[in-house]
Amino acid sequence: MPARQQHAGEFVFNTRMHEPGAQTLLGVQMDESGFEQGHAALAALAHHPATARHIAGKLVQHFISNRPIPALADKLAARFLETDGDLKEVAKTLVTAPESWNAADRKFKRPAEWLVTALRAAHAELDITAFLQAQNLLGEPLWRPSAPKGFSDDDAAWIDGLAQRLDVANELARHIGSVTDPQHTLETALGPLATDETRTAVGRAASRAQALTLLFMAPEFQRR
Repeated sequence: MPARQQHAGEFVFNTRMHEPGAQTLLGVQMDESGFEQGHAALAALAHHPATARHIAGKLVQHFISNRPIPALADKLAARFLETDGDLKEVAKTLVTAPESWNAADRKFKRPAEWLVTALRAAHAELDITAFLQAQNLLGEPLWRPSAPKGFSDDDAAWIDGLAQRLDVANELARHIGSVTDPQHTLETALGPLATDETRTAVGRAASRAQALTLLFMAPEFQRR
């Protein structure tokens, strides 16, 4: 493997692109020392409380809720600082915190996530071409976000695509309905999270395909 690939993503000091002399960052003067000066700058940023708060807020927004949850963000930021930025430990805190499991804060699944959830729950496979076509229809084409910073993490960006999700759910249900048990899929996907309304709708469906469509479009299936 070429050395460039082995060290991809690492900090590299390039003299020709470096501003000579001492630099001040976050109120601290860093003497000119080549690589060490750059490393010290990155370390200062990584250990700054604002970095911990920023990462904590991003994790809450991505995994838990569109709205801020200060108590949860504070726990994540504190753990980040305690563990010197160990994201594995921060993730454990995220998963075990009671604030992460408030049903009212559950995020709306993004298109690809919703589609993968349906396939996993049904133990089904979908031709890659059909999968990519579904992603295009749902507004999340693979590796082609419309914004430079990626696909939106805000539920509002995906709500308008529910009609397209119904089309995809119908097509998937027709494809797997003959070999997939809706009740088993419901228990696999939702278990105790399934509401009485969803259980009744799936149980009264006229066919397996219809039952699967109703399951995939259930409010609790649409959310994480």
